[in-house]
Amino acid sequence: MADARAVRRPVDADLRLAASVVARELEPSPVVASSRLGEHVVLKLETFHPTGSFKVRGGLVAMAQAADDGVAVVAASAGNHGLGVAYGAARFGVPATIVVPENASAKKVHALEQFDCTLVRHGQSYDEAEQHGLALAAADPALRFVSPYNDPLTMAGQSTISLELLEQVPDLSTVVAPVGGGGLISGVALGLLSEARADIRVIGVVADASPAMLRAYEVGRDTSVVVEPTLADGLAGNLEPATITVDIVREHVAAIVAVSEEAIAAGMRYLAFEHGIVSEGSGAVGVAAVQTGLVGRAREGATAVLVTGRNVAPATLAAVLSG
Repeated sequence: MADARAVRRPVDADLRLAASVVARELEPSPVVASSRLGEHVVLKLETFHPTGSFKVRGGLVAMAQAADDGVAVVAASAGNHGLGVAYGAARFGVPATIVVPENASAKKVHALEQFDCTLVRHGQSYDEAEQHGLALAAADPALRFVSPYNDPLTMAGQSTISLELLEQVPDLSTVVAPVGGGGLISGVALGLLSEARADIRVIGVVADASPAMLRAYEVGRDTSVVVEPTLADGLAGNLEPATITVDIVREHVAAIVAVSEEAIAAGMRYLAFEHGIVSEGSGAVGVAAVQTGLVGRAREGATAVLVTGRNVAPATLAAVLSG
Protein backbone atom coordinates (compact mmCIF):
# COMPACT_ATOMS: atom_id res chain seq x y z
CA MET A 1 0.00 0.00 0.00
CA ALA A 2 1.33 3.43 -0.93
CA ASP A 3 1.99 5.99 1.77
CA ALA A 4 -0.84 8.43 2.42
CA ARG A 5 -0.42 11.88 0.89
CA ALA A 6 -1.13 14.99 2.90
CA VAL A 7 -4.09 16.53 1.06
CA ARG A 8 -5.93 19.54 2.44
CA ARG A 9 -9.66 19.94 2.44
CA PRO A 10 -11.26 22.52 0.13
CA VAL A 11 -11.73 25.94 1.70
CA ASP A 12 -14.06 28.81 0.84
CA ALA A 13 -11.45 30.36 -1.47
CA ASP A 14 -11.34 27.12 -3.50
CA LEU A 15 -15.12 27.12 -3.88
CA ARG A 16 -15.11 30.77 -4.96
CA LEU A 17 -12.37 30.07 -7.52
CA ALA A 18 -14.34 27.10 -8.83
CA ALA A 19 -17.55 29.11 -9.14
CA SER A 20 -15.71 31.80 -11.11
CA VAL A 21 -13.87 29.40 -13.46
CA VAL A 22 -16.84 27.15 -14.19
CA ALA A 23 -19.26 30.05 -14.74
CA ARG A 24 -16.78 31.53 -17.23
CA GLU A 25 -15.91 28.31 -19.06
CA LEU A 26 -19.09 26.18 -19.09
CA GLU A 27 -22.79 26.58 -19.67
CA PRO A 28 -24.89 25.19 -16.79
CA SER A 29 -25.95 21.63 -17.52
CA PRO A 30 -29.69 21.25 -18.13
CA VAL A 31 -32.32 19.89 -15.76
CA VAL A 32 -35.30 17.92 -17.07
CA ALA A 33 -38.31 16.43 -15.30
CA SER A 34 -38.56 12.62 -15.22
CA SER A 35 -42.12 11.90 -14.14
CA ARG A 36 -41.87 8.14 -14.60
CA LEU A 37 -39.26 8.09 -11.84
CA GLY A 38 -41.52 10.16 -9.59
CA GLU A 39 -43.71 13.23 -9.60
CA HIS A 40 -40.96 15.47 -8.22
CA VAL A 41 -37.86 13.81 -9.73
CA VAL A 42 -35.56 15.72 -12.07
CA LEU A 43 -32.40 14.73 -13.94
CA LYS A 44 -29.31 16.95 -13.96
CA LEU A 45 -27.68 16.11 -17.30
CA GLU A 46 -23.92 16.42 -16.94
CA THR A 47 -23.69 14.45 -20.19
CA PHE A 48 -24.08 17.73 -22.11
CA HIS A 49 -20.61 19.04 -21.19
CA PRO A 50 -17.96 19.21 -23.93
CA THR A 51 -16.10 16.14 -22.63
CA GLY A 52 -19.33 14.24 -21.95
CA SER A 53 -18.89 14.18 -18.17
CA PHE A 54 -19.13 16.28 -15.00
CA LYS A 55 -15.40 15.82 -14.45
CA VAL A 56 -14.60 18.68 -16.80
CA ARG A 57 -15.64 20.97 -13.94
CA GLY A 58 -12.87 19.80 -11.62
CA GLY A 59 -10.40 19.52 -14.49
CA LEU A 60 -10.92 23.15 -15.47
CA VAL A 61 -10.52 24.44 -11.92
CA ALA A 62 -7.39 22.37 -11.21
CA MET A 63 -5.82 23.39 -14.53
CA ALA A 64 -6.62 27.07 -14.00
CA GLN A 65 -4.68 26.92 -10.73
CA ALA A 66 -1.85 24.87 -12.27
CA ALA A 67 -1.49 27.52 -14.99
CA ASP A 68 -1.31 30.28 -12.37
CA ASP A 69 1.31 28.27 -10.46
CA GLY A 70 3.31 27.41 -13.59
CA VAL A 71 3.37 23.65 -13.00
CA ALA A 72 2.82 20.56 -15.15
CA VAL A 73 0.36 17.89 -14.02
CA VAL A 74 -0.13 14.15 -14.03
CA ALA A 75 -3.50 12.49 -13.53
CA ALA A 76 -4.75 8.92 -13.29
CA SER A 77 -8.12 8.12 -14.75
CA ALA A 78 -10.53 5.49 -16.00
CA GLY A 79 -11.20 8.05 -18.74
CA ASN A 80 -13.51 10.89 -17.77
CA HIS A 81 -11.21 12.62 -15.28
CA GLY A 82 -8.41 12.37 -17.83
CA LEU A 83 -10.65 14.04 -20.40
CA GLY A 84 -11.51 16.82 -17.95
CA VAL A 85 -7.85 17.42 -17.15
CA ALA A 86 -6.84 17.28 -20.83
CA TYR A 87 -9.60 19.73 -21.75
CA GLY A 88 -8.57 22.13 -18.97
CA ALA A 89 -4.88 21.71 -19.79
CA ALA A 90 -5.55 22.65 -23.42
CA ARG A 91 -7.65 25.62 -22.35
CA PHE A 92 -4.99 27.01 -19.98
CA GLY A 93 -1.78 25.79 -21.64
CA VAL A 94 -0.72 23.31 -18.95
CA PRO A 95 1.54 20.32 -19.86
CA ALA A 96 -0.41 17.19 -18.83
CA THR A 97 0.31 13.47 -18.54
CA ILE A 98 -2.71 11.18 -18.27
CA VAL A 99 -2.32 7.60 -16.99
CA VAL A 100 -5.08 5.14 -17.88
CA PRO A 101 -5.27 1.37 -17.36
CA GLU A 102 -4.63 -0.88 -20.34
CA ASN A 103 -8.29 -1.96 -20.26
CA ALA A 104 -9.75 1.56 -20.18
CA SER A 105 -12.81 2.20 -22.34
CA ALA A 106 -11.73 2.42 -26.00
CA LYS A 107 -14.12 5.31 -26.52
CA LYS A 108 -12.54 7.30 -23.68
CA VAL A 109 -8.99 6.50 -24.81
CA HIS A 110 -9.81 7.58 -28.37
CA ALA A 111 -11.20 10.85 -27.04
CA LEU A 112 -8.04 11.41 -24.97
CA GLU A 113 -5.89 10.86 -28.06
CA GLN A 114 -7.45 13.94 -29.62
CA PHE A 115 -5.81 16.19 -27.02
CA ASP A 116 -2.21 17.42 -26.91
CA CYS A 117 -1.30 15.50 -23.77
CA THR A 118 1.02 12.61 -22.93
CA LEU A 119 -1.07 9.44 -22.67
CA VAL A 120 0.40 6.58 -20.63
CA ARG A 121 -1.25 3.16 -20.44
CA HIS A 122 -0.32 1.24 -17.32
CA GLY A 123 -1.77 -1.69 -15.40
CA GLN A 124 -4.99 -3.65 -15.61
CA SER A 125 -7.10 -1.56 -13.24
CA TYR A 126 -7.69 1.99 -12.11
CA ASP A 127 -5.83 1.19 -8.88
CA GLU A 128 -2.67 0.27 -10.79
CA ALA A 129 -2.94 3.36 -13.01
CA GLU A 130 -3.37 5.56 -9.95
CA GLN A 131 -0.34 4.06 -8.22
CA HIS A 132 1.76 4.69 -11.35
CA GLY A 133 0.56 8.29 -11.60
CA LEU A 134 1.39 8.89 -7.96
CA ALA A 135 4.85 7.36 -8.50
CA LEU A 136 5.51 9.63 -11.49
CA ALA A 137 4.60 12.69 -9.43
CA ALA A 138 6.69 11.53 -6.46
CA ALA A 139 9.72 11.10 -8.74
CA ASP A 140 9.45 14.57 -10.29
CA PRO A 141 8.94 17.60 -8.02
CA ALA A 142 7.92 19.61 -11.09
CA LEU A 143 4.82 17.43 -11.57
CA ARG A 144 1.58 17.97 -9.62
CA PHE A 145 -0.65 14.94 -9.18
CA VAL A 146 -4.31 15.80 -9.77
CA SER A 147 -6.61 13.18 -8.31
CA PRO A 148 -10.16 12.77 -9.60
CA TYR A 149 -11.37 12.80 -5.99
CA ASN A 150 -8.60 13.29 -3.41
CA ASP A 151 -7.87 16.87 -4.44
CA PRO A 152 -9.32 20.14 -3.11
CA LEU A 153 -9.61 21.79 -6.52
CA THR A 154 -11.26 18.96 -8.42
CA MET A 155 -13.67 18.63 -5.51
CA ALA A 156 -14.32 22.36 -5.57
CA GLY A 157 -15.04 22.14 -9.29
CA GLN A 158 -17.72 19.53 -8.64
CA SER A 159 -19.28 21.78 -5.97
CA THR A 160 -20.52 24.05 -8.76
CA ILE A 161 -23.21 21.47 -9.57
CA SER A 162 -24.89 22.44 -6.30
CA LEU A 163 -24.84 26.14 -7.15
CA GLU A 164 -26.58 25.44 -10.46
CA LEU A 165 -29.13 23.12 -8.89
CA LEU A 166 -30.13 25.70 -6.30
CA GLU A 167 -30.89 28.12 -9.14
CA GLN A 168 -32.60 25.57 -11.37
CA VAL A 169 -34.63 23.64 -8.77
CA PRO A 170 -35.97 26.08 -6.14
CA ASP A 171 -37.69 23.31 -4.12
CA LEU A 172 -34.65 21.02 -4.10
CA SER A 173 -34.70 18.63 -1.15
CA THR A 174 -32.56 15.63 -2.21
CA VAL A 175 -29.55 15.10 -4.49
CA VAL A 176 -28.66 11.59 -5.67
CA ALA A 177 -25.06 11.24 -6.87
CA PRO A 178 -22.85 8.41 -8.17
CA VAL A 179 -19.91 7.56 -5.92
CA GLY A 180 -16.51 6.15 -6.83
CA GLY A 181 -13.73 7.89 -4.93
CA GLY A 182 -16.17 10.43 -3.49
CA GLY A 183 -14.99 13.63 -5.14
CA LEU A 184 -18.33 14.39 -6.76
CA ILE A 185 -20.53 13.74 -3.76
CA SER A 186 -18.11 15.55 -1.43
CA GLY A 187 -18.11 18.55 -3.74
CA VAL A 188 -21.91 18.52 -3.96
CA ALA A 189 -22.24 18.41 -0.18
CA LEU A 190 -19.69 21.18 0.35
CA GLY A 191 -21.37 23.30 -2.30
CA LEU A 192 -24.69 23.02 -0.48
CA LEU A 193 -23.03 23.85 2.83
CA SER A 194 -21.43 26.94 1.30
CA GLU A 195 -24.94 28.18 0.50
CA ALA A 196 -26.22 27.31 3.99
CA ARG A 197 -28.34 24.44 2.61
CA ALA A 198 -27.32 21.60 4.88
CA ASP A 199 -31.05 20.78 5.04
CA ILE A 200 -30.85 19.23 1.56
CA ARG A 201 -30.33 15.47 1.76
CA VAL A 202 -27.41 14.03 -0.23
CA ILE A 203 -27.46 10.32 -1.10
CA GLY A 204 -24.67 8.40 -2.79
CA VAL A 205 -24.87 5.38 -5.08
CA VAL A 206 -22.09 2.85 -5.68
CA ALA A 207 -21.98 -0.21 -7.88
CA ASP A 208 -22.29 -3.52 -6.01
CA ALA A 209 -19.19 -4.59 -7.93
CA SER A 210 -17.04 -1.77 -6.50
CA PRO A 211 -18.22 -0.75 -3.01
CA ALA A 212 -15.04 0.90 -1.66
CA MET A 213 -16.71 4.11 -0.46
CA LEU A 214 -19.69 2.24 0.95
CA ARG A 215 -17.33 0.14 3.09
CA ALA A 216 -15.37 3.22 4.16
CA TYR A 217 -18.64 4.98 5.03
CA GLU A 218 -19.61 2.03 7.21
CA VAL A 219 -16.29 1.50 9.04
CA GLY A 220 -14.89 5.05 9.08
CA ARG A 221 -11.73 4.60 7.01
CA ASP A 222 -10.55 3.55 3.56
CA THR A 223 -10.75 -0.24 3.29
CA SER A 224 -9.57 -2.34 0.37
CA VAL A 225 -12.33 -4.25 -1.43
CA VAL A 226 -12.45 -6.72 -4.28
CA VAL A 227 -13.42 -4.86 -7.46
CA GLU A 228 -15.42 -6.88 -9.97
CA PRO A 229 -16.10 -6.01 -13.63
CA THR A 230 -18.89 -3.44 -13.86
CA LEU A 231 -20.78 -1.33 -16.37
CA ALA A 232 -19.96 1.55 -14.02
CA ASP A 233 -16.26 1.49 -14.90
CA GLY A 234 -15.87 5.15 -13.97
CA LEU A 235 -16.76 4.29 -10.36
CA ALA A 236 -14.55 1.19 -10.13
CA GLY A 237 -11.48 1.02 -7.90
CA ASN A 238 -10.23 1.29 -4.37
CA LEU A 239 -9.48 4.52 -2.53
CA GLU A 240 -6.20 6.37 -2.19
CA PRO A 241 -4.94 5.86 1.38
CA ALA A 242 -6.37 8.43 3.81
CA THR A 243 -8.32 10.23 1.09
CA ILE A 244 -10.02 13.31 2.47
CA THR A 245 -13.30 12.27 0.88
CA VAL A 246 -14.05 9.56 3.46
CA ASP A 247 -14.48 11.98 6.35
CA ILE A 248 -16.35 14.53 4.23
CA VAL A 249 -18.78 11.88 3.01
CA ARG A 250 -19.34 10.48 6.50
CA GLU A 251 -19.98 13.96 7.87
CA HIS A 252 -22.33 15.27 5.20
CA VAL A 253 -23.91 12.41 3.23
CA ALA A 254 -27.17 10.97 4.54
CA ALA A 255 -26.77 7.48 3.07
CA ILE A 256 -24.94 5.38 0.48
CA VAL A 257 -26.68 2.57 -1.38
CA ALA A 258 -25.42 -0.05 -3.84
CA VAL A 259 -26.99 -1.10 -7.14
CA SER A 260 -26.59 -4.31 -9.15
CA GLU A 261 -25.35 -4.62 -12.71
CA GLU A 262 -28.88 -5.48 -13.83
CA ALA A 263 -30.22 -2.31 -12.23
CA ILE A 264 -27.48 -0.19 -13.86
CA ALA A 265 -28.34 -1.62 -17.28
CA ALA A 266 -32.02 -0.91 -16.67
CA GLY A 267 -31.15 2.67 -15.73
CA MET A 268 -29.20 3.11 -18.97
CA ARG A 269 -32.16 1.76 -20.94
CA TYR A 270 -34.57 4.09 -19.12
CA LEU A 271 -32.48 7.14 -19.96
CA ALA A 272 -32.17 6.10 -23.61
CA PHE A 273 -35.78 5.10 -24.24
CA GLU A 274 -37.56 7.60 -22.01
CA HIS A 275 -35.35 10.67 -22.56
CA GLY A 276 -33.13 9.93 -25.57
CA ILE A 277 -30.08 10.30 -23.32
CA VAL A 278 -26.95 8.21 -23.85
CA SER A 279 -25.43 7.40 -20.48
CA GLU A 280 -22.51 5.26 -19.44
CA GLY A 281 -23.08 2.89 -16.53
CA SER A 282 -21.50 5.25 -14.02
CA GLY A 283 -23.89 7.97 -15.07
CA ALA A 284 -26.97 5.81 -14.64
CA VAL A 285 -26.50 4.45 -11.11
CA GLY A 286 -28.60 7.23 -9.55
CA VAL A 287 -31.50 6.41 -11.86
CA ALA A 288 -31.02 2.73 -10.97
CA ALA A 289 -31.25 3.53 -7.26
CA VAL A 290 -34.50 5.44 -7.71
CA GLN A 291 -36.01 2.78 -9.99
CA THR A 292 -35.26 -0.02 -7.52
CA GLY A 293 -36.61 1.90 -4.55
CA LEU A 294 -33.26 2.22 -2.78
CA VAL A 295 -33.77 5.99 -2.72
CA GLY A 296 -37.15 6.83 -1.26
CA ARG A 297 -39.16 9.76 -2.51
CA ALA A 298 -38.76 12.94 -0.52
CA ARG A 299 -41.85 13.90 1.46
CA GLU A 300 -41.47 17.46 0.27
CA GLY A 301 -39.57 19.11 -2.54
CA ALA A 302 -37.73 17.78 -5.56
CA THR A 303 -35.20 14.98 -5.92
CA ALA A 304 -32.39 15.72 -8.39
CA VAL A 305 -30.60 12.70 -9.85
CA LEU A 306 -27.19 13.43 -11.33
CA VAL A 307 -26.62 11.78 -14.72
CA THR A 308 -22.89 12.19 -14.86
CA GLY A 309 -21.44 10.89 -18.14
CA ARG A 310 -22.15 9.69 -21.68
CA ASN A 311 -18.81 8.12 -22.67
CA VAL A 312 -19.84 4.51 -23.19
CA ALA A 313 -18.37 2.23 -25.85
CA PRO A 314 -20.83 1.73 -28.73
CA ALA A 315 -20.69 -2.08 -28.41
CA THR A 316 -21.45 -1.88 -24.69
CA LEU A 317 -24.35 0.49 -25.27
CA ALA A 318 -25.77 -1.72 -28.02
CA ALA A 319 -25.59 -4.79 -25.79
CA VAL A 320 -27.31 -3.00 -22.91
CA LEU A 321 -30.07 -1.51 -25.06
CA SER A 322 -30.84 -4.87 -26.64
CA GLY A 323 -30.87 -6.65 -23.28
